Amino acid sequence: MKLLKKIDIHVHSTPKRFTPPMTKGAVSYAEPHELREIYDKFNIEKGLLLPSGSYAACTHDVISMREAYNLVKDYPDTLGWWFCNVNPAWGKNTPDCDLSHFILFYKEMGAKGVGEVTENRPFDDPFIMNLMKHCEACEMPLTFHLGDKGNDYGIIDSIGLPGLEFALKTFPKLKFLGHSQKFWAEIGSDVTEENRKGYPRGKVGEGGRIPELMRKYPNLYCDLSAGSGSNAVMRDPEFGYKFIEEFQDRLFFGTDICSPLNITNPMLKLSGFLDEAVLNGCISYDAYAKVSRENALELLK
Repeated sequence: MKLLKKIDIHVHSTPKRFTPPMTKGAVSYAEPHELREIYDKFNIEKGLLLPSGSYAACTHDVISMREAYNLVKDYPDTLGWWFCNVNPAWGKNTPDCDLSHFILFYKEMGAKGVGEVTENRPFDDPFIMNLMKHCEACEMPLTFHLGDKGNDYGIIDSIGLPGLEFALKTFPKLKFLGHSQKFWAEIGSDVTEENRKGYPRGKVGEGGRIPELMRKYPNLYCDLSAGSGSNAVMRDPEFGYKFIEEFQDRLFFGTDICSPLNITNPMLKLSGFLDEAVLNGCISYDAYAKVSRENALELLK
């Protein structure tokens, strides 16, 4: 059985580090040669670069659209694609700004979607609604980070994901790629205000909102990156295998590498987890191939 090199749907990088560390021992985004070292160790072919754009809430470094474009052009064997990151306040700082003007420009420059959106506003905020409207009109998938209001980053939603369901229903032609702890904690019915901020452990309770929304809305896709996504399917392997098999057409392997220090991060075990799952007959080869790379290649073609 042939094991496949993965396509990373979610990664960050910088042409050259130019920021101080946030905390002792922390390092900012990995440079391409550092990212290549991590990829080679974990059987990853290349990744989708998500620039921070003008968002400053979730990082102490900022990667512009120009830098994202040049990184993909200069390191195509490591960074194969990029998304643009459009701030909903661009233009006139009004919720009726023609954001398609910006999105289509970056699309012509090769951007394959929009994200990672980390704006700390709720889904029904007029600025977020306007951004989603223009992403749908421009046929650009949107990767969002789900967060709490204040002292956090990401689009705001509460337990049960009512805001996300509203968005999925309002923009049925927009492909939403869900990401972050608050999103992935909803894979099971055991979500609480406390554990949604981290990485729930143990068996996954049946009846979670993510499976429910996936069954109801074909425009919801899942980004398996970071500790949140990998933990969601690895914490309870039996449940994870079933989840992967059922939703194999809308799941994407990812890492969310933010630093060269991430080479020791448990989230990178997801590549091996998928390999072992198919080798042991726990998931079908079709599901394995789709989640590992085929879904990403289809989305990014």
